[in-house]
Amino acid sequence: MNRCLFPAVLVLVPALAMAKVGSTTSERIPVEVTEGRQIYEQYCAACHGGQGEATADWSKPDEKGEMPPPSHDESGHTWRHSDAMLFRMIAEGWRHPFNKTNRLTMPAFKDILTDQEIQSVIEYLKTLWTDDQRRYQQSESQDANQAENPS
Repeated sequence: MNRCLFPAVLVLVPALAMAKVGSTTSERIPVEVTEGRQIYEQYCAACHGGQGEATADWSKPDEKGEMPPPSHDESGHTWRHSDAMLFRMIAEGWRHPFNKTNRLTMPAFKDILTDQEIQSVIEYLKTLWTDDQRRYQQSESQDANQAENPS
């Protein structure tokens, strides 16, 4: 190794390693997202998958004629809904309009989770999407908010 480069390597390698470690610490993850992930793991992962991946056939009706729980990661459609719609689905439950049964296939969590906990789950879900999907969803949320609260 060139003698001039050796001191630079001694300085740069530890600095780069520290920068990488610093970017992955939980200090950089908002508390709301960390809380949302914990709540998701406790109440949602059993149906929607540990990483929001759902089951391979989530977009096809099951043997009862009900749509299975959808994927919440980038392969799903959750990112197409505004914050208000996601909040309402989690709080009040959801029955897919194409289901052949009348039961809520997504149970209501308003009596189990606080409004803040529901919002934390939504913030966690956003971490499962691509940047483009997050931008789209943010625009949907802003449009929905403006429609509900016109100036």
